[in-house]
Amino acid sequence: MGHTLLAHSLLVPEIALHLATEITPVWQASEAWLAQNDIEPPFWAFAWPGGQLLARHILDNPALVAGRRVLDFAAGCGIAAIACARAGAASVEAAEIDPLAVAAIALNADANGVDVTATGADLVGADACWDLILCGDVCYENPMTQHILPWLRRCARTAEVWIADPGRAYLPRDGLDILLTRDIPTTMELEDRTVRRTTLYRVRPS
Repeated sequence: MGHTLLAHSLLVPEIALHLATEITPVWQASEAWLAQNDIEPPFWAFAWPGGQLLARHILDNPALVAGRRVLDFAAGCGIAAIACARAGAASVEAAEIDPLAVAAIALNADANGVDVTATGADLVGADACWDLILCGDVCYENPMTQHILPWLRRCARTAEVWIADPGRAYLPRDGLDILLTRDIPTTMELEDRTVRRTTLYRVRPS
């Protein structure tokens, strides 16, 4: 966490997050340690477009989550989970298999004074015990997409499932209903452009 500071994304200034002040140093500082410990790159150190769109939509429409049991799946920095807690969700769980991300989510929740249960458990395949499952920017690799989409579609039989995606190549072309689309500010260090058009989808059940 030494290369992060409490900061705010442009789209969701209400939420403070431990974010990388510069992208290259935190990535380089992590690489050797990551290789030695078989840990993922520090995706948790950035507020990705999908998470920002989820958080903004929830904060603008708190009735969508108020009183509901929410899972923020592949939660990254936890921005969507924190938004749900602020919006009055009955319970909020944020799942990440990266232990550094789990630690970051706990710190970020504490910084915002909200109760979020951060877990490192691999929940893919688990029975849906939530009312709403949020997924921000999860279709960035084909193996990841093929691993999680069948499970999310099964979960959609009993829970509402949302995916917020900024145009990643592996997003499926069917089984999704568009809820809204918005341009999200980003950086050329993180993406290949300064704005990402990001869409929030509802997943249809299989």
